[in-house]
Amino acid sequence: MDEFFLNSFHLDVLKEIGNIGAGNAATALAKMLDKKVNMEVPQIRIMGFSEVSEVVGGAETPVAGILLGIRGDISGYILFVLEEHAAKKLVNILMGRNTDAEVEYDEITLSALKEVGNILTGSYLSAISTLTGLSIKPDIPDIAIDMAGAILSVPAIEFAKTADAVLYIETEFIEGTQRVIGDFFLVPDTDSYVKLINTLGAMC
Repeated sequence: MDEFFLNSFHLDVLKEIGNIGAGNAATALAKMLDKKVNMEVPQIRIMGFSEVSEVVGGAETPVAGILLGIRGDISGYILFVLEEHAAKKLVNILMGRNTDAEVEYDEITLSALKEVGNILTGSYLSAISTLTGLSIKPDIPDIAIDMAGAILSVPAIEFAKTADAVLYIETEFIEGTQRVIGDFFLVPDTDSYVKLINTLGAMC
């Protein structure tokens, strides 16, 4: 399932999904923080799952990973990954602290990261649903702080069973002068990927 399955119209719609999702997420985060938050989508593309570890900096890179299943008209998984320094900066922004402050991954911190993951995934899934008419619901997220290779090894077992097509959305949070980049991956199973592309094609 390579990029040749996608024409320029498909890619334009996927970019629009990214932009709408980022706008929805920015609004939700702004309400959560009671601060102005902007979000940008520097890049969006389809890749193979084998490329994911390279995108997040390599297998040895410490990251925070939030994984949840999706169900409804499309099934599969969503993975949101932050390099550890980005996760710490984001947590400090959420907590209203200096962005260089040390972070302990306690229950409150992990809950805050999960909430951001929920907001992001919900925003992107809502954008996909709005543009395609498909019903898509997220499951409860799991979070782990570890090396990227270890984080990815668990979903890789499941992804290998279902698909190798990954929708990658690079997401940049902007709050004041602070910028945090996270990586968002939507991995539908094979049937769902075909359904998504066919639905996009029917919109031509």
